[in-house]
Amino acid sequence: MNDVVIRAVNKEDIPQLLELMIEYIVDFYQKPKPAEESLNGLIEHLLDYPSSGMQFCAEKNGKLLGFATLYFTFSTLQVKRAAILNDLYVSSEARGQKLGEKLFQACLGFIRENHFAYMTWETAKDNIVAQSLYKKMGGHQSQWVTYEIS
Repeated sequence: MNDVVIRAVNKEDIPQLLELMIEYIVDFYQKPKPAEESLNGLIEHLLDYPSSGMQFCAEKNGKLLGFATLYFTFSTLQVKRAAILNDLYVSSEARGQKLGEKLFQACLGFIRENHFAYMTWETAKDNIVAQSLYKKMGGHQSQWVTYEIS
C-alpha cells in the first residue's frame, strides 16, 4: 500500500469525500442520510475556515479510500488549542491495509507540529476494532466522563 497518499482534503475531493462520508454515516453508523447540501456545506466550511478544523484523506490512484476529521477548540487548562478527532473512517474494501493508522498518524503529526495541547476522540463502546487501533497508536482512555444531551 506504498502508493497510498495521506494528505489534506482539497476542493477537488468534495464529490468523492461526500460519497465516503455518506457511507460512513449511513452504512457504518446506520444513521439517516443527511442532505448532501448540508454535508457539502460542512466540508466547504472546513476548507474555507481552516481555523475551525480540517480533514485528511487517504488516496490511491485518484480514489479516496478513507478520511479523518479534526475540529479545533481550546484548552483553558493548558492555554493552547486542542483538537477533536471526530471521524476516522476507511472504506470497507480498503480495510486491513493500515490506512486507519496512517490517517491517525497524520492527525497526530498535525497537532504536534502545530503545538496543540492534545487531541481527543471517542469511539463506540462496542467498536473493539477502533479501540484496538487507538491503543496500538498510544492512546489511553481519558479520566474524563463524557456526557451528551439532545
